[in-house]
Amino acid sequence: MILDFFKFALNNLRHRRLRTWLTMLGIFIGIAAVVALISLGQGLQEGINQQFEQLGKDKIIIQSKTLGPPGSATSSSLILTSKDLDTIKGVRGVENAAGILMKSGQAKFKDELKIEFIIGIDPEDEKFLSEVQTFKITEGRNLKKGDKFKVVVGYNHIVNGKVWKKNVKVGDTIQIENTDFKIVGVLEKTGNPFDDEAFYIPKETLKEILNIKDEESEIIAKTGNGFDPDSVAEDIKRKLRRERGELKDQETFTVQTSEQLLQTFTNIFGIVQAVLVGIAAISLLVGGIGIMNTMYTAVIERTREIGIMKAVGAKNSHVLFIFLTESGLLGMVGGAIGIAIGIMIGKIVEIAARQYFGTPLIQAYFSWYLILGALAFSFVIGTLSGLLPARQASRLRPVDALRYE
Repeated sequence: MILDFFKFALNNLRHRRLRTWLTMLGIFIGIAAVVALISLGQGLQEGINQQFEQLGKDKIIIQSKTLGPPGSATSSSLILTSKDLDTIKGVRGVENAAGILMKSGQAKFKDELKIEFIIGIDPEDEKFLSEVQTFKITEGRNLKKGDKFKVVVGYNHIVNGKVWKKNVKVGDTIQIENTDFKIVGVLEKTGNPFDDEAFYIPKETLKEILNIKDEESEIIAKTGNGFDPDSVAEDIKRKLRRERGELKDQETFTVQTSEQLLQTFTNIFGIVQAVLVGIAAISLLVGGIGIMNTMYTAVIERTREIGIMKAVGAKNSHVLFIFLTESGLLGMVGGAIGIAIGIMIGKIVEIAARQYFGTPLIQAYFSWYLILGALAFSFVIGTLSGLLPARQASRLRPVDALRYE
C-alpha cells in the first residue's frame, strides 16, 4: 500500500510539472548553498589541519599584542627584541628558538616599483625555520652565513605578470629600498600570496636598510622531547613578564602553542561558517513556505477527488499520508537537485582557486554525512511544510468534498 501511495503522489506531481519545479526552486537553491558552503568549509578545515600538523605540536609562537599582522607594532613597549629571544632560549624545555622580522618595503625591478612583504631571517636559523614555514628552494639556493645583499624570492616573482611584467630569475639584481640585491634562490609555490610574493633577506641586512635598531616581529620556539608545550608556554610567559616588567593579564605580547592557534582558528571559522549557513538557510525557509502554499492549493483543487477517495473507503490517515508523501517528495527531489548543484559549485570554486591562487587549501570536501544529511533535511522540510495542508485534507467530510465546485 505504501508503494501505491508513493506512485500516486509521484503521478500527481508529474501532472503539475511547472508548479512542481517552481515549488522546488527555493529548496534546491538553499540546499545548494548549504552543501557548497559546508563542503568548502570542511575542505578548508582539513587543509588547515594538515598545515598545523606540518608545523608540529611542539611549536610555540610569540608575537606582539597588536591588532595588525606581525611586524606592525610601532610602540617601543610592544616591540619584541633580541633580549626577549634570548630570554625564551633560556627557558627550560625550549630546545630551539628563532626570530623573524617582517616589514613592507619598496622593491624595484626594470623600472617597475612595487610595495612588497620583506622577511628578514637569520641564515643560521634557516634549517629550523624550514620546519615551520616550509622554506623550500625550487631554484638556486637558500640564504647562508655570510650573505648580506642576497635575496630569495617567492614563487610568483618568476611567473610572468604575477608580480612583474617580466619574470625574474636566479642571478638577476633587484632593488629593495634602493639597495641592490642579487637573487640567489626561488622558493617553492605555497599557494599563499603573501609567501609567494615575499622577499627573504638576512635579518641584519633588513635592519640596516630600514634603520631598525632591535626588533623581532615573531619568535618561534620548539619544545624538547618529553616537555609539554602548554607548560613551556606558561614558563615563557612568566619569564617574559618578569624581564619586561609587566603584570599578569596585562602583557604586551601573546604566547600560543600551535594547538591553541588551531583551536582559535577553528572557533572563529566555525562562527563564520554558521553565519553563512544561516543566511543560506533562509532559502530553505522560503522553499518550505512555497511547498506549504502549493499543498494548500492542491487541497483546494482536489477537494472533489478527496471526497471520492473517502466515499470509496479511504481513511483520514490514507489521505494524510498521500499529501505528506507529495510534500516530502517535493523536498527530497529539490534537495537532490540542490546537492548536485552544490557539488558542482564547490568543485568550480576549488578548481578556480587552484588555477588562480595555486593553493591546495581551498578544496571541496563532500563527506557522506553531509550528502545524506542534506537529503534527509530537505525531506523533513518538505514533510513538515505539508503537514498542515495534509491535515486539512484528511479532515474533509466526504459529503462536503463532493459538493465542492
